[in-house]
Amino acid sequence: MSTTLPLSSMSLLSAILYLNSLILLCKLMTKVDLLPPSVKDLQFNRFFKNGFLLLARVIAVTFCVTLATSLAARLGATPMAAFQICLQVWITSSLLFDGLAIAGQVIIACAFAEKDYEKAKVVATRVLQVLFCRWDLGLRLAVVVGLRLQFGSGIFTKDKNVVHLISIGIPFVAATQPINSLAFVFDGVNFGASDFIYFAYSMGLVSVVSITSLFLLWKSHGFVGIWFGLTIFMGLRAFSGILR
Repeated sequence: MSTTLPLSSMSLLSAILYLNSLILLCKLMTKVDLLPPSVKDLQFNRFFKNGFLLLARVIAVTFCVTLATSLAARLGATPMAAFQICLQVWITSSLLFDGLAIAGQVIIACAFAEKDYEKAKVVATRVLQVLFCRWDLGLRLAVVVGLRLQFGSGIFTKDKNVVHLISIGIPFVAATQPINSLAFVFDGVNFGASDFIYFAYSMGLVSVVSITSLFLLWKSHGFVGIWFGLTIFMGLRAFSGILR
């Protein structure tokens, strides 16, 4: 049976998305002035520069995850299926910490725009305090994700071989949750401070080390090696944020 959406359903979905965007735009226009007094105030050079740095960072991050997926596919259909299930659970659970990261990023960016550097410093400190004081959330999330994936893997597939490989990937998915929380929150804090140059270059270096690790570990340990490589990748991301 084809899982492709009918053309009418896709058109309806697109219309809903455009309508939601229009509503949000109208709501935003009542809160802020979207158009500056003059074109010069748009600061296109700054937008292009920061946009290029962010693009470089996104490419580096995406390439590492895409490479891991490619290496899993080379192992065969069964390892690829198990890897995709673990990867989606890994990403979804990790993004739960994005709320704290985005909140800190927005408030710090506003403080910098107002040139209220003391406020930016206080907010950054507070966000990091919340992160470290509530780091046990990452540990608890690791336990919850591990247990649910261990006993709930049958929801995704009934293939015994796939389930077996999922059980091998579970320790990596669960154990990296605290590391991922550090990486995401530190990203948010530093993005709020417009520290794009550091994170573009540091992510480039992290990706080079991670890509090398993925290739070497994949050749020597296969499926497990890929997850070791992703653990190194997230560990280096967190370390670069802490270092900054």
